[in-house]
Amino acid sequence: MTAQKSIYWIATGLLSALFLYSAVMYLTDTAVIEGYYQDYQYPTYLVIPMALAKIFAIVFILLRKPKWVMEWAYAGLFFDMVLACFAHYRLNDPGITLPLLGILFLLVSYFFGKTVRP
Repeated sequence: MTAQKSIYWIATGLLSALFLYSAVMYLTDTAVIEGYYQDYQYPTYLVIPMALAKIFAIVFILLRKPKWVMEWAYAGLFFDMVLACFAHYRLNDPGITLPLLGILFLLVSYFFGKTVRP
């Protein structure tokens, strides 16, 4: 396995683990997550659809078919992480490091995936 493939699979694995963990938290501790959404002034009815969207996005990123859906999955996760960064920053929350790491994993996975898995 080449270094580029290793980097791609490590980044994609960490990205998948991060979002699957997030989705499981959204589905199992819905009331707690809704409380966080209220703190961030986000609508609480988005919690379950966001969890499902995160799961579907990871599935399409790993399958990479169809390509246009994979591109949208990366975009959706990117926007999710950017909005999470702004929300944590606005509340001076130290939890901003996880969304920043998520953006890093996402960008590495996306750009290395273009060369490793065309």
